[in-house]
Amino acid sequence: MPRSPALRAGLAMAALALGSTLSAQVWRSDQGDGTYRNPVLFADYPDPDIIRVGEDFYFVTTTFANAPGVTILHSRDLVNWRIVTHVVDRLDGDPRYDLKNGGDYRHGFYAASLRFHEGLFYLAVTPVGHKTRIYRSAKIDGPWTYKELDREAFDPALFIDGDGTAYLGTSIGTDGTVTLLTLNKDLSAVTAVRKTYYNKGAEGSKIIRHKGWYYLFNSIPGKLAMTVSRSRSLWGPWETKASIDDTTGGHQGAMVDMPDGSWYGFVMVDKGAIGRMTNISPIFWKDDWPYWGTPDKPDHVPDRSRKPIQGHPFVEPPSSDDFSASQLGLQWQWNHNPDDSKWSLTQRPGFLRLHATQADGIWSARNTLTQKTQGPRMRGVVKIDTSGIKAGDLCGFGSFGKYNAQLAVAGGAKGAQALRVQLTESTTNGPRTQVIVPSQPIKARTLWLRTDMDFDAKQGRFAYSMDNRRWTDIGGTFPLAFDWRTGTFQGQQIALSCYNPTGRGGYLDVDDFTLSPLPAGS
Repeated sequence: MPRSPALRAGLAMAALALGSTLSAQVWRSDQGDGTYRNPVLFADYPDPDIIRVGEDFYFVTTTFANAPGVTILHSRDLVNWRIVTHVVDRLDGDPRYDLKNGGDYRHGFYAASLRFHEGLFYLAVTPVGHKTRIYRSAKIDGPWTYKELDREAFDPALFIDGDGTAYLGTSIGTDGTVTLLTLNKDLSAVTAVRKTYYNKGAEGSKIIRHKGWYYLFNSIPGKLAMTVSRSRSLWGPWETKASIDDTTGGHQGAMVDMPDGSWYGFVMVDKGAIGRMTNISPIFWKDDWPYWGTPDKPDHVPDRSRKPIQGHPFVEPPSSDDFSASQLGLQWQWNHNPDDSKWSLTQRPGFLRLHATQADGIWSARNTLTQKTQGPRMRGVVKIDTSGIKAGDLCGFGSFGKYNAQLAVAGGAKGAQALRVQLTESTTNGPRTQVIVPSQPIKARTLWLRTDMDFDAKQGRFAYSMDNRRWTDIGGTFPLAFDWRTGTFQGQQIALSCYNPTGRGGYLDVDDFTLSPLPAGS
């Protein structure tokens, strides 16, 4: 039955306070004994840039064509993170962000750079194919506004020197030449341009200053490795040495200073179908060079280490959701911009209602609602009411990314409904769909759909239930993969979708979603 307004308000307040009404703990970095394990988040949080403001750490990460976009997380100890905001409420500046003309898969907003200066947060990001934007806000959770520069700066690295001069580092042309753009006082325009460094293939630059040295970190994607360079001047000459790579911890990142004067490193590592995850590492210094790890095992990110700051409790990004709040939780993002007339949390209080959008398949369907998967092994369950589904609708639950596996309810003639399992692969020639189970008739209108994903085995599977106790497997296994060329450039995501080729569809009501660890032996 619908939840009362008072109960919904109370649950919404609890969700905001705790980050989630339910705690999944599929992966727990904080071990509860003063140590942590890497990765700090076993999920796709790529292209990290982390800063400290007082006792607070902020972590910005790539979101591509998901909306809202440009996610920022908050921590007090570099280990326990919660989502605090999305900088871009709705992607703007390109009709493809509305899934027109094939959409803007693998592009959108990525590799942002975050800094704090004289009471303002500044964030530089370059939507692919567009000019660089400098967002600013007095508060980390916004509101954010932006000014656009006169050029496109690839992988912008925002750096503000001790005298207040702001620079934007960029590997223009992606050939490995790092160019510094000098910005004016309010960071709204470029006033000078000068090349400063070259390293074949370098990108993802980040700049810090420490004890009179400038340190330049560069990713070398072809080798999945990272280099660190140093100079007494921003303009060189630079000394460069190899640092870590994906076999020893990661290939794109930098360092953040701690309140006690020590340093910790953050770095992205490619991990297959789950996507690109972020590791945290102690840093030690030798001859004015930073080394990842410890003196007895240099340039190696430890699997387990002492927490950088002690005494803070376990926190994680939200995941499970009963849709009782007045707005979607921060864990949810749409595939491209949504059609806001086609979804609601108020038409049936306590439920997410997804009206069928017009599309021939999931790759072109608007209002596919996604969430990051969690590894190494996870289970997602949704409880749905299919009473509103009409003929031609295909509404359900599954994976989204390189492989889009759907366990969906198909609406038929005279109110008939059936389960369908299909797999859509994104290829260089467009999406290719294979129907695995054409039709499994069902009579119940309240269903539970289950998606299991095992990122060690690189496969998932579906099941359904009429009572959430007795489950029936359906469709066998489906593959999990990461592909930056033909997929979404993201790890496999969880997805809720509802569409109809005719445009005259009904709707799906989602009562709740629960994320949990995949039980042993499943």
